[in-house]
Amino acid sequence: MILIEATHSPATRVDLGFARLRADRERLDRIDRYMRGEHDGPYTPRTATEEYKLLAKRAVSNWLPLLVKTPSQAMAVDGYRRSTDGADGPGLSEETPAEWRVWQDQRMDSRQTPVHRAALTYGQSFVTVLPDPANPERPVIRGVSPRLLYASYDDPAADALPLWALQVETVPDGEGVETRAWLYDATHVHDFYVGGKAGPRLLDSRPHGFTVCPVVRFAPDLDLEGRVTGVVEPMIPIQDRVNQTLFDLLVAQTFGSFKVRTISGMAPEFRRDSDTGEILYDRNGRPEVVPIQADASRFLVAPDADTRFSQLDETPLSGFLDSIELATKHMAALSQLPPMYLGVGSLTNLSAEAMASTEMALSRAVGEFQHSLGESWEQVLALCATVMGVEPDSRAEVLWKDAESRSLSQTVDALGKAVQMLQVPPRAMWSRIPGVTARDVEEWAQIQEADDPGLRMADRMASAVVAAEPAGARVA
Repeated sequence: MILIEATHSPATRVDLGFARLRADRERLDRIDRYMRGEHDGPYTPRTATEEYKLLAKRAVSNWLPLLVKTPSQAMAVDGYRRSTDGADGPGLSEETPAEWRVWQDQRMDSRQTPVHRAALTYGQSFVTVLPDPANPERPVIRGVSPRLLYASYDDPAADALPLWALQVETVPDGEGVETRAWLYDATHVHDFYVGGKAGPRLLDSRPHGFTVCPVVRFAPDLDLEGRVTGVVEPMIPIQDRVNQTLFDLLVAQTFGSFKVRTISGMAPEFRRDSDTGEILYDRNGRPEVVPIQADASRFLVAPDADTRFSQLDETPLSGFLDSIELATKHMAALSQLPPMYLGVGSLTNLSAEAMASTEMALSRAVGEFQHSLGESWEQVLALCATVMGVEPDSRAEVLWKDAESRSLSQTVDALGKAVQMLQVPPRAMWSRIPGVTARDVEEWAQIQEADDPGLRMADRMASAVVAAEPAGARVA
């Protein structure tokens, strides 16, 4: 595979990547449609009236964004730590790593969220790292949707970086329509126009300064064959089932959720002319019937003894509601989402332990996603270090914000016991306090050192020794 890829020209790779993007477009566009609430409509008869079609539109109840937003909201990279024996020597440096300063400069605290959500939605997303053309020592981090980027791997299940990748500005609807494209390989970024009838047109090629393709894949669920699976596509059949049941519920509610009163054996009363007393007829030649006024304040009385009054009962709606609840339970079980998040069950009078138990499956899913996506962010920051001329640390790790349902008192109590009973250094526990950032930890360390009486005494003694030395001795 490597030898074949090495013989491919940039134009050949552009053609191949653009064809793969077109081939996968229908599936990804369907996922995108469902995420935005544009679902396939529920089944309706061919002779459905406009009223039925309106009910079909109102039946769409989009649960799918919740399946993505809930785990995404529990995932936020909150810090970065180099290993103790990294390029900075033994021990942890109190200074913020250069890669983390780039993270802050690039506003990645907020821009990481679209990367996570695209990865969960489609099964994968991508991030590119390139030097800033205006400042080659400043890396630029950009997230890219999998609908706009195709990456080719020698081993898609094991390789951290692709052999090459093609990013397009858009995938045109028609044939022969050109669009802008960028081909990333191990040495260059090639600027193309692709999709035209004459084939790819090369505009420019420039080296990017790496020896690898600077595209990182974020795949939270990757199997041993390199296939990726998002959280949305497996839930689409259940979402369609919910929509169909809601449509049936709306039809029953609109046309059959009330009692219908019936009268048999009673001759109708016709409208008559006030002057002549003759029966009035409509324009079709039929007698005009006086409507029966039936409401809660009236009695129905018939002169004919054979007249029978009765009623048709309303259609019970409980079966439809039970079916909707069952479908949402299936969706919650398959997505590892607590049923209460989908409106199933109740949160009334739940203790903290019970709440944590209901979120256990979600916590495990989020933990699995963090393991995979954390490795990708570490690769991104390693590429940033290369751009800045800093030796990348292969053993560095990102730190995730703690979003579990625990009270602050419970967390502090647990951390305090770890310090007292296990002799864990107190400073090692600071970063584990919910809401505390890496900058907070750095400031606390500086405050602690400034308030340390031993350090202040040592500084005063050092200053006194220097002041007591003769001027010539200090020069020597």
